[in-house]
Amino acid sequence: MKKILSSGLIIAAIWALTGCGKSGNGELTGVQGRGKWFEPAPYGMTFIHRGSINIGPNDQDPTWSSTPTKTVSIDAFWMDDTEITNNEYRQFVNWVRDSIARTLIGEQYPEFMISEDRDGNIIDPPRINWDERLEWNNPDYVDALEEMYIPANERFFGKKEIDARKLFYTYHWIDYKQAAKSANKYNYETESYEGTVFDQNGEERPIENRSSFIFSETTFVHPDTLVWIRDYTYAYNEPWTSKYFWHPGFDDYPVVGVTWKQAKAFCHWRTKLHNEYLEGVGEPVIQDYRLPTEVEWEYAARGDKDISMYPWGGYYTRDDDGKFLANFKPFRGNYVEDEGLATLRVGNYDPNMFGLYDMAGNVAEWTISAYDESAYMYVNDFNPNFEYNALPNDPPVMKRKVIRGGSWKDISAYLQVSTRSFEYQDTAKSYVGFRCVRSSFGNEF
Repeated sequence: MKKILSSGLIIAAIWALTGCGKSGNGELTGVQGRGKWFEPAPYGMTFIHRGSINIGPNDQDPTWSSTPTKTVSIDAFWMDDTEITNNEYRQFVNWVRDSIARTLIGEQYPEFMISEDRDGNIIDPPRINWDERLEWNNPDYVDALEEMYIPANERFFGKKEIDARKLFYTYHWIDYKQAAKSANKYNYETESYEGTVFDQNGEERPIENRSSFIFSETTFVHPDTLVWIRDYTYAYNEPWTSKYFWHPGFDDYPVVGVTWKQAKAFCHWRTKLHNEYLEGVGEPVIQDYRLPTEVEWEYAARGDKDISMYPWGGYYTRDDDGKFLANFKPFRGNYVEDEGLATLRVGNYDPNMFGLYDMAGNVAEWTISAYDESAYMYVNDFNPNFEYNALPNDPPVMKRKVIRGGSWKDISAYLQVSTRSFEYQDTAKSYVGFRCVRSSFGNEF
């Protein structure tokens, strides 16, 4: 039991801690000068407080009626209040384009790369110098940038355009799951790691050091605009293919034609973009952006309601005035009955109680979770998630990823917050997009 100090002793203790330097007068005081933690609201995100929900089928889901419900608890996190838009994703595509261009120019003009830090230490490999102005029409850069354009024999009507097939984003990530295996622990007696790791190709190799848990991934970033034609046989969707991602009129529409891997790459780039800015202004690095787990997504979609069939909390898809509450496929193909034909601008309908828009309809959304029909039977009740990094040679069934929320082309059953569905991680669809989340720690509200 802690002893109660008299006021005199308290004053003496305060004097000792503040006036005796780093010693703390021999008392346990903790590391001083760390400041008070405060997490500002990320731009475009809303806070989802920690809580618990019952996952499983609802009372109108006969397909999974034999699946039991399960009570689970989830940490607090931040979530984008809308789906990622075309214009937001275009920032990613343009960043990749410009980074490749600057790297190519840097091979001839060193000022486009940073090879030394402020203390004169060599940076290897050199970093891109984003402060140097990039002039695409500068005659001095023409030869360096030529390989970024579509070859002359492939150009439509002779138009010179950036070759989207060459826009790749390379990033690194740490496989904590392999690092956490007991068989892969560090042996303090031999001063070496035990066990083996599996690389991205499924090949097993011994653990040499900590860097063995770091993996590299290269992902094509441009959306597949041909999904508007590929997904619909005997339909005229050429205008959607040529205009949807680039026309200013679609800037605030949800990005589609993005695979699960591309969505993951976007999250990593967003983390890099934000954290590099914070480092530049002397702020501590914050949490990473990522895709939500499927349970996080469902918890957020329910809008703080224990029993909720739809994000708005009711049992019907219309309000009291008969207006539809989401963008989906009413009746038997009357798409325009809900005010839209295909996708609509994000935030077109009212948000749920958490302040999240379009958690039902518009576009279905990728989650980080792998799809397994029986996942609810074995996932943990503490931050539940089933994740699997499918290897290139894995069968298609192992490449299924959970999508949630239903889309503009789906009937109302897919809009229910408990409905689970999937797409394959290496496929892109005209009705699947995504939004990001960021874990939150230390917030009590």
